[in-house]
Amino acid sequence: MRGILYCYMRQADKVQQFKQDPKPSACLHSVFSAHTGDEVFSHKEYGHLQINAVSLFLLYLVEMISSGLQIIYNTDEVSFIQNLVFCVERAYRVPDFGVWERGSKYNNGSPELHSSSVGLAKAALEAINGFNLFGNQGCSWSVIFVDFDAHNRNRQTLCSLLPRESRSHNTDAALLPCLSYPAFALDDEVLFSQTLDKIIRKLKGKYGFKRFLRDGYRTALEDKTRRYYKPAEIKLFDGIECEFPLFFIFMIIDGVFRGNPAQVKEYQDLLEPLLQHTSEGCPVVPKYYYVPADFVELEKKNPGSQKRFPSNNGRDGKFFLWGQAVYIIAKLLADKLVNPKDMDPIGRYIPPQDQRNVSMRFSNQGPLENDLVVHVALIAESQRLQVFLNTYGIQTQTPQQVEPIQIWAQKELVKAYFHLGVNDKLGLSGRPDRPIGCLGTSKIYRILGKTVVCYSIIFDLSDFYMSQDVMMLIDDIKNALQFIKQYWKMHGRPLFVVLIREDNIRGSRFNPILDMLAAFRKGIVGGVKVHVDRVQTLISGAVVEQLDFLRITETEEAPVFKSLEELDLPKHSKVKRQSSTPNASELEQEPDVNINDWKNKSTYEILQKLNDCNCLASQALLSGILLKREGPNFITKEGTVAEHIERIYRRAGSKKLWSVVRFAASLLGKLVDSLAPSITNVLVQGKQVTLGAFGQEEEVISNPLSPGVIKNIIYEKCHLQDEREAVVQQELVIHIGWIISNSPELFRGMLKIRVGWIIHAMKYELKIRAGDMPAKDLYQMSPSEVKQLLLDILQPQQQGRSWLNRRQIDGSLNRTPAGFYDRVWQILERTPNGLIVAGKFLPQQPTLSDMTMYEMNFSLLVEDMLQNIDQPEYRQIIVELLMVISVILERNPELEFQDKVDLDKVVQEAFHGFQKDHSSPRGAEKQDDMTAFYNTHPMGKKGTCSYLSKAVITLLLEGEMKPSNDDPCTIS
Repeated sequence: MRGILYCYMRQADKVQQFKQDPKPSACLHSVFSAHTGDEVFSHKEYGHLQINAVSLFLLYLVEMISSGLQIIYNTDEVSFIQNLVFCVERAYRVPDFGVWERGSKYNNGSPELHSSSVGLAKAALEAINGFNLFGNQGCSWSVIFVDFDAHNRNRQTLCSLLPRESRSHNTDAALLPCLSYPAFALDDEVLFSQTLDKIIRKLKGKYGFKRFLRDGYRTALEDKTRRYYKPAEIKLFDGIECEFPLFFIFMIIDGVFRGNPAQVKEYQDLLEPLLQHTSEGCPVVPKYYYVPADFVELEKKNPGSQKRFPSNNGRDGKFFLWGQAVYIIAKLLADKLVNPKDMDPIGRYIPPQDQRNVSMRFSNQGPLENDLVVHVALIAESQRLQVFLNTYGIQTQTPQQVEPIQIWAQKELVKAYFHLGVNDKLGLSGRPDRPIGCLGTSKIYRILGKTVVCYSIIFDLSDFYMSQDVMMLIDDIKNALQFIKQYWKMHGRPLFVVLIREDNIRGSRFNPILDMLAAFRKGIVGGVKVHVDRVQTLISGAVVEQLDFLRITETEEAPVFKSLEELDLPKHSKVKRQSSTPNASELEQEPDVNINDWKNKSTYEILQKLNDCNCLASQALLSGILLKREGPNFITKEGTVAEHIERIYRRAGSKKLWSVVRFAASLLGKLVDSLAPSITNVLVQGKQVTLGAFGQEEEVISNPLSPGVIKNIIYEKCHLQDEREAVVQQELVIHIGWIISNSPELFRGMLKIRVGWIIHAMKYELKIRAGDMPAKDLYQMSPSEVKQLLLDILQPQQQGRSWLNRRQIDGSLNRTPAGFYDRVWQILERTPNGLIVAGKFLPQQPTLSDMTMYEMNFSLLVEDMLQNIDQPEYRQIIVELLMVISVILERNPELEFQDKVDLDKVVQEAFHGFQKDHSSPRGAEKQDDMTAFYNTHPMGKKGTCSYLSKAVITLLLEGEMKPSNDDPCTIS
């Protein structure tokens, strides 16, 4: 352990880079010279990025120190370990090369997000949180801190990835040491059994477990002179993958830890004949068993028929050390010479509900409390506001009344954490600038002798207009409480600070806020039990985090933190409630000037009009023309153009002119907070996100990106037709990120979240609701109404809808039926020349050679084929057609397509058949208008499936049939 630490610490510069920007070129190396500790390969020569390796080191550091060993000797080493924790906290969003150092199954140099890496990171963070690296003799400065919200994101990501290992690995033996000994990363027994069953079913052989399907490592057909494989090469290894006895040993250990003697016996019996022996008679675990080149074809024809040979027998003095070490552990455990507690001193193998708090930890995680009561403190920003709320029976405190306790914004807490893990000698800065989430702000902090409570990020004064919609704030508060209830796992109650600002109760905002505050008094908000009291009273039951790393010597200057200050207003002056501001009329939201009339007029004329007009919508439009023509620093009567637009943005916000607000926000290039984490939330659910307007070019996002990159994509792709689209897409990304984390079932069947298309679906919904009246303008709706509309369209379609409307909505959402991608795979197996739709071709080869049926990458390839379709209802017909083709081929195994299948032509044939049956005597108004076809029920004699089936069978019968021995049509 000291040796690994020595090698790691020599790469402190890489740790510093990686925690800011996690990329393969900046990661810690995973291979070092055993003699010097020097690097051996550059990042271009080797897949060094392995989060699992660093996580395993941290986990064993805790296990070994807990057993009584001393490994860490000084504060430099403590700082370094703390920085490793910062790196590992982001595992949920960092694709790596995994245990096998190859990344993607195709072995082409591309990293992936691996369940085994995220699981080990989660286990390491749980183990090291609040742990003292100096053991029982340690002081406060040798304690390691973990961000609870980051740990929780790793936990959520692991549960959403499993039972898969990654996009290309449907399952993998690397999950065994992650889910069982040594990490015990999963608390969910059902998911554990599901994942383990899948590993055994797919990978278990007579000689061990395969690492994963189509693994070419050390097979007779692998070209050992090349580092990477060629496209479609992995098909060669199908059925002849090497089998590793190592995983039988892991199953023996798992059986001991889980108290399953039958499992222990089963795998001992399987392992015994596979062991080799040295000349002294000592047992040796071969690394793998392989199929020799001469037997490869026979093994492929009849899997499991050929004898396999061991890679090594130990007689040359070379051992597979991993296998040998795990074998000794298994023998010691099985023979009861050591017990599970000796192998796992911190008790990770014990189910969470049975674990006791460990004295060496500072803020330990405990069992999940289902009946959690969230403690709530109501804070008014001024005495005047407090007096006003008191008249309605709402008891609050002001910042002065809670003194000496201070109230901080979460960004001040982030500033305090900048001092954690700082080490000038090693060139390490502190914690990166990452926001603190809801769990972190629900603790109490002791910082430099002060007691501090924090309010959540949702109460921060934001520059983005969503914060001006009080219904969004109320929704955010309810969601935060739900989140805390679901994921709080600490001993002690969470303390949630609700900050009420004067601005929150202005105009029509007051009644909804008052209703919510009344719900707090009753003790239940959005289904969550709450207890409201004074901060001083609530502190006794809360979790206290001691930030002792902030130690200031006499010569150092203490860091300055800004606590929430009370507004200094006369106590008995009246709170400006203003008259209730109703939602602005549509007329107010519309400009009284036409952009086409003005965009070619002179700058002087535009300035004159800008000075004369009172309509904010017109001012925004004219300022937009000036901004594009003259730039943001051009001087107008009211300062620069940018300043003028900023004023329009503020005024429109207070008047609830949402269309004008969105237009001005887009002109100013506003960016909402938490955009990057919201996209990451979607990606970790195994989905992709596309940004860009409907009908225009879209940008596909399949890996986490920084906020700056996302901003560039949004403002490049969404500005083309309507400026407001750029900010509405940001709203949608925030909403989708939250919904998918809490209700993933609403996105079932949607692999690609196409934000522009979802907006299109929302506009469709508004048209459907309007009937014959003009539809409501999406851009004029408040952010909370937009969110509710999104939730409405994500719900399963109502039965009363026409089939046209259902197909329009489902097609816009890119929703597919259960088992859809597997059925496309089965079609492709019977279509030698591939499928084509809207000019996108899906070939049979190398697709089938390169991929496997249940692989996420194949599903994404099918989505890519459907990407060019520009009509949602037509896309839905194509999805129905593929399901029809699949059923027909399944029931007629003797049929297959001879030529390339053009799905557009098949739909046209079906439509022509439909037209013949439905042609009116007066003649069709439009020969190519498919609206009536789209509006037809799929089932029944005259349903769309009937016409599609006829067209498919016609196409199939044009080809040849495969003869079959038991063909009932054969006479002689």
